[in-house]
Amino acid sequence: MPSPLPRWNRLPRWGKILYALTSTAALLAALVYVVPELRKPDTCHDGIEKIDDQCIGVDGAGYDFGTSEISAVAEAIAAENEKIDDTPHVTVAVMLPLQSQAAGLRRQMRSDLQGAYLGQRQSNAGDGNLPKIRLVLANPGRNYAHQDKVVNTLLDMSKSDSDNLRAVTGFNLSLEATKKAVARLTENGVPVLASRITGDDIANVEGAEQQRFPGLARILPTNKNAAKALASFSGEEGRENARTVLVHDTRRDTYNDSLASAFRGIEETGPAGPADMPFTSPAIDRSGTTGSQFKQIANNICDSKADTVYFAGRTRHLRIFALTLAGQTCADRHFTLISGSDAASLRQGMSKKNWAELRGEDGSAKVTVQYAAPAHPEAWETELSEWIKDWKKTNDGEPRKGQLPQYLTEPKAALDQLEKLIDDTAAEGIDLGSVPDLDDSRTMLVHDGVLTVGTALHKVQGTDETRVPSLTDLSQQWSKLHSRHRIKGTSGLICLTSDGNSYNKPVSVVRLHPGKDGEGTLKFAGLAWPTGKEQPENCVIPSDTP
Repeated sequence: MPSPLPRWNRLPRWGKILYALTSTAALLAALVYVVPELRKPDTCHDGIEKIDDQCIGVDGAGYDFGTSEISAVAEAIAAENEKIDDTPHVTVAVMLPLQSQAAGLRRQMRSDLQGAYLGQRQSNAGDGNLPKIRLVLANPGRNYAHQDKVVNTLLDMSKSDSDNLRAVTGFNLSLEATKKAVARLTENGVPVLASRITGDDIANVEGAEQQRFPGLARILPTNKNAAKALASFSGEEGRENARTVLVHDTRRDTYNDSLASAFRGIEETGPAGPADMPFTSPAIDRSGTTGSQFKQIANNICDSKADTVYFAGRTRHLRIFALTLAGQTCADRHFTLISGSDAASLRQGMSKKNWAELRGEDGSAKVTVQYAAPAHPEAWETELSEWIKDWKKTNDGEPRKGQLPQYLTEPKAALDQLEKLIDDTAAEGIDLGSVPDLDDSRTMLVHDGVLTVGTALHKVQGTDETRVPSLTDLSQQWSKLHSRHRIKGTSGLICLTSDGNSYNKPVSVVRLHPGKDGEGTLKFAGLAWPTGKEQPENCVIPSDTP
């Protein structure tokens, strides 16, 4: 008996056609469902994409991006957002890297976001201050590596009537990727208020025909201006050339590059000293072979007359260099390392062993680090006390309130208000993950940044609570924030020029000293000004500002 024909062969022609069409339809349906699922990006959280081991995106609902240190303050921001949800409000993004394997960096992130929250609370205080600020956290990844994806989201939010994104603040690293993010945001009309970058090439040039970053404002001096302030501090202009040397990182980094350029511009006296001594680091947060390079550099410095080292590099490498220099055979000499604002984080990275190494076996300090901190909580009280002491030398009695210097009293009052807000927040039972520590200035600066944005928004909106300020409204407001409309920041008076730069903003000269035993001390040494003198009364910006 012949075997039966296969089922397909037994089908009539019309059946074969129907079977083929049905199979094809089923396959297409499967592809329609499966392919998008295969292409769908891996996520850490709703709206937050997972790229490699990082959680990239924007969130204002309390997500911590996998960093437990910021969980509490992220939730506090979300609670404030929910509280003002039924009130006229706009969105402001805080753009900062929010993940790291380094515990010290994670604590710094917490300090930054504590400042953002406190600035939001202060801006939203009172019924008449409109619009309220809804804060969202924008994580561009380590070293802003994925800033393009985050900027895409922020640009969409700026066009959305439900989000009404009106400004982006934060920014804590002067990098090429940071520059690209700022450029793209401002090119598309989104105002940027940079609260913690100092690189000269992420700034508008005063008096230029066209702004490089239209809509950018900054509350810190550039590295060039900070170096001018350091040079003028306590009459230190005219250092002997032979006793100074520049050590600088050749890795492309706008902070390092502009700081090295600024140090080279300091005028010194006498014959030429040692040539610049370069090193190359692999990244901001990696050491690589810097230890070996620093041993050679330290030996060469020992053979010179230099006892003052200008260091143009990041905090991680500054710490390694300081320890290396302290351990050299010429350690009977005392060295002063002078660096920029990034050094404000140095103390957090020091261990007890590190402090002992800086002291040396005989207990005397081998190395003192001096840097231009963006701010310091002791600055205003200390400087005001010194001013009153000097005043009493030529006057009788106590100075009247109107005689006290405005450039000291107004920032002091702002700092007092921030400290009260911190106490009130604790009294309300609001957990920020820790009590904000103001010593490294991070909380103060991000607070001042959010407060500046809030002040500008309130001035734009005026008394019309139904009006939503436009992006252009806010960009145009930066140049008006001076004189009577100066911002009384905890870090000093913020008086913005027509190009969005903070005029003659002071820096706090801070000395990190090993001490005699235990941990070292971070001592405020004094205020320094880029122009060599304090800001004018009422912060009226002179017409000849360079």
